[in-house]
Amino acid sequence: MRIGELSRRTGVPERLLRYYEQQGLLRPLRRPSGYREYGEGDVTTVRRIRSLLAAGLNTATIATVLPCLREDEQRLVPNCSSLVADLNRERDRITAAITELQTSRAILDTVIAAAPEEFAAQGVPDGIEVAPARSA
Repeated sequence: MRIGELSRRTGVPERLLRYYEQQGLLRPLRRPSGYREYGEGDVTTVRRIRSLLAAGLNTATIATVLPCLREDEQRLVPNCSSLVADLNRERDRITAAITELQTSRAILDTVIAAAPEEFAAQGVPDGIEVAPARSA
């Protein structure tokens, strides 16, 4: 199938499919005319790529883990012994990023809560208490 058909079947724009190819995630055959020719397995591969991107992995990491995955009843299953350790490292990286974002949000909440009362009506998120204005 050509790139337009793969795009239609996966819901992924052609431009993104070309990017996946540049990243080594897809390897279509090239016709003498230069057209890319995708196989049925590429539909599955694109779906796996999308799942791994949604899980927070970048394309470089996906390129290394993709060959070690198989599908079992609509879920991805590790096929290589080292993959679980790699995925645990990625999970730890994501957990650390979440912790950093929560810390950043807490700092912003503190700054927002210190705003004078007259600013309080300007979109303070639920759950944030605005400290009363201090008299000088």
